[in-house]
Amino acid sequence: MKTIAPLPLLSLSRRTLLKASGAFLITATLTGHQGAASAADDVIRIGAPLPVTGALSPEGTKLRQGYDLWLEQVNAHGGIKVGNQRRKVELVFGDYQSNTPRAVQLAEKMIVEDKVNFLFSPFGSGATKAVSSVAEKYGTPMIASSASSNEVFNQGYKNLFGIYTDNSTLSEPIATLVRAKGPQIRRVAILARNDLYPLSLANEFEKSARKRGFEVVYFERYPIGTLDHAAAISQLRNSKPDWVIVTGYINDLILVRKQLADQKVTTPALTMINGPAYQEWAAASGDLAENVTTASWFHSVLRYKSNDLFGSTERFVKLFRDKYKADPDFTQASGAGVGVLLQLAIERAGSIDHEKVRAALRQGNFATFFGPLSFDATGIANSYTPPVFQIQNRKVAVVYPSEVKTADFQLGTR
Repeated sequence: MKTIAPLPLLSLSRRTLLKASGAFLITATLTGHQGAASAADDVIRIGAPLPVTGALSPEGTKLRQGYDLWLEQVNAHGGIKVGNQRRKVELVFGDYQSNTPRAVQLAEKMIVEDKVNFLFSPFGSGATKAVSSVAEKYGTPMIASSASSNEVFNQGYKNLFGIYTDNSTLSEPIATLVRAKGPQIRRVAILARNDLYPLSLANEFEKSARKRGFEVVYFERYPIGTLDHAAAISQLRNSKPDWVIVTGYINDLILVRKQLADQKVTTPALTMINGPAYQEWAAASGDLAENVTTASWFHSVLRYKSNDLFGSTERFVKLFRDKYKADPDFTQASGAGVGVLLQLAIERAGSIDHEKVRAALRQGNFATFFGPLSFDATGIANSYTPPVFQIQNRKVAVVYPSEVKTADFQLGTR
């Protein structure tokens, strides 16, 4: 593995000057030995910019865990099969500090200076969209671990492939469940983080709600980094909703759930994405987590058989438990998921040539532990159904789809 220190936001000429003076701390640890990355021509290098620090550090840590498990397993099996030989894998990591301009800067450095062969995306739709322009500029295939917004994939790029289905695959089934279970529910309030993915998701929920005859009585955005939602929640409460939908990330949604309770906002239906899909959110929320609905693209209850190095969802979950002493959530699974997808594409192509790998990815029909992966013309996955969850008795229950559900969807009380 190779780790790059966080990049300062500097002009190129200034950055080059600093590098020449030794201002960048770079350490290289190649799989099985140490040495200069450029000397290991038989190694496949993959750039992986991560938010190790800053507001998105919990998500960055989770992605890194998924990457590390896949890296450990693939190299234990001799590496990726390229034609008649196997080549070890090196991941080049760097911290972009939850700052999108730094993610762009870091990705370009990985391609130009560190000579990575491929990229894994940064976390989230916003940073992925920004970095996808770098991947396209240099013709470097990039596998998106955590982007689901159509705004990321509608740019006409040929180097971007994402393992998440689009946001409507989360909003549509939840809206269907609420409509079927609660015919008396009429009024919907939506509070969305003003960031590409959470806002895009909120817009999909608005469309899904209106399509089923719900009245959207409140729709507001909160700025990134908001530390007090009291004013917004007061306005939301005054709109007298029956169903509240909040989008954001773990830390956002822990705070919002607490402040909803502080202002005694109770509704039959409460949906929060993505926080409740993580055990940390449920643990921090305690009894307030009860009956909160969410959705994501993976859960350890799934039972896919796969042609990747894990062989099945069950075996991936076992290996993850053995390594980390916990069940994997969807972000941790995504980190390993992009790894097996790229590995299968390279092995299908028999080459690391970018055009051949792109062609292999475009063919789709990859059987992975994460799910069956094929892509539409834009590069977004369109080949599986994400599960919907609800916290019931402090445990995650799968309430959709029917073939994997472990409990029925429930409404709360006012």
